[in-house]
Amino acid sequence: MPGLNKITQLFRIKDLRNKIFFVLGVFAVFRLMANLPIPGIDATKVQEIIGGNQYLGFLNMLSGGALSNLSIVMLGLSPYITAMIILQILTLIFPKLEKLYKEEGEQGRQKFNQYCRIAAIPLAALQGYAMIILFKSQGWISELSLPVLLVSVLTITAGSMIMMWLGELLTEKGIGNGVSLLIFAGIVADLPGNILQMASSFDQTQVLYYVLFFFAAIFIISSVIFITEGRRNIPVSYAKRVRGSKMYGGVSTYLPLNINPAGVIPIIFALSLLMLPTMLAGLLKSAGGWVGTAAASATSFLENPWVYGISYFFLVFVFTFFYTAVTFDPKSISTNLQKMGGFIPGIRPGVSTANYLTHILNRVLVVGALFLGLIAIMPSIIQGVTNVKQFGFFIGGTAVLIIVSVVLETARQVKAQIEMRNYEKF
Repeated sequence: MPGLNKITQLFRIKDLRNKIFFVLGVFAVFRLMANLPIPGIDATKVQEIIGGNQYLGFLNMLSGGALSNLSIVMLGLSPYITAMIILQILTLIFPKLEKLYKEEGEQGRQKFNQYCRIAAIPLAALQGYAMIILFKSQGWISELSLPVLLVSVLTITAGSMIMMWLGELLTEKGIGNGVSLLIFAGIVADLPGNILQMASSFDQTQVLYYVLFFFAAIFIISSVIFITEGRRNIPVSYAKRVRGSKMYGGVSTYLPLNINPAGVIPIIFALSLLMLPTMLAGLLKSAGGWVGTAAASATSFLENPWVYGISYFFLVFVFTFFYTAVTFDPKSISTNLQKMGGFIPGIRPGVSTANYLTHILNRVLVVGALFLGLIAIMPSIIQGVTNVKQFGFFIGGTAVLIIVSVVLETARQVKAQIEMRNYEKF
């Protein structure tokens, strides 16, 4: 079997074998830290509440249950990812930052990543403090003294920085993107427990729903793979150039545009924005007078399944276009093609090429944005149809999207490493 041969070949190569063991070792360290609680805080009540809050549940899923355990890495890589997103958005405002990110090559990217690391520190402290204050205000954890609160915030911040360091170590010495691999590990870590929970709560009267869930899961996984691997290939030709006695160029290739270039970032954006008014309204409900009444009314309105679902889908759709506009620059691609003597057949180089790429990208993004929107609201749809809460995790398209993307990317990296070594032997 070709797949089995590749696996055996993978472990025969010493360098690749060491990389795999290193990745597994980092995963083990991550899981150990995810079960080390913050000193002075009882996590029993928090575990009961997080399951009913989609935003906290999403963060808990990304951290592999570390948030529900109130562990030292309860925020996971969230501060680092948030810092990276904020700085990418700021490239639209500050030209120098945009030049650093897009035009100064590898050295510029390293400086940009350093800024992300620095920005992640105050964000981690702020998010950790806000999370503890939220839990305390809702009565989910007991009263905290100032020293315990200070130690907790410092511990959470240090844990987030350790996670960021582990992610970069994986990128440098492992296989694939370290941040994606740690998020993948966090999601997969809770899978056995969820399967056991689902099996223990099996209801014979809902056999039809379980069968429908099985086929729906296969369909969703297949759709995620199809969209993740989907490309819109734009033909590109290169003009012939003569240098000395040799001729270069004169070849045809293509420029691939991903159907879903934004990944899961729009879902994270939408959840953060959608849950912010809900959390604020929840905090203000305890206030008396018209403020408390207005907050209670706002909470009731926002918790309506139809309002939540439509708002969630719309925000994901919009943020897909917005984030792609931040990370994908048709003008830069057009300029680089022109410098290298490349052109799209039938399209003038320069501004016309940039406009053509923008037109094609917008058409492709409609499919990608609709797909991400449906993936985001899929748990709500499934739970509404089946009335089985355990299906929410398994059918949750966000988790499936992350898992499939990481597995496919890692498989490509492994294949490239094996082929490179085969070429060297040849």
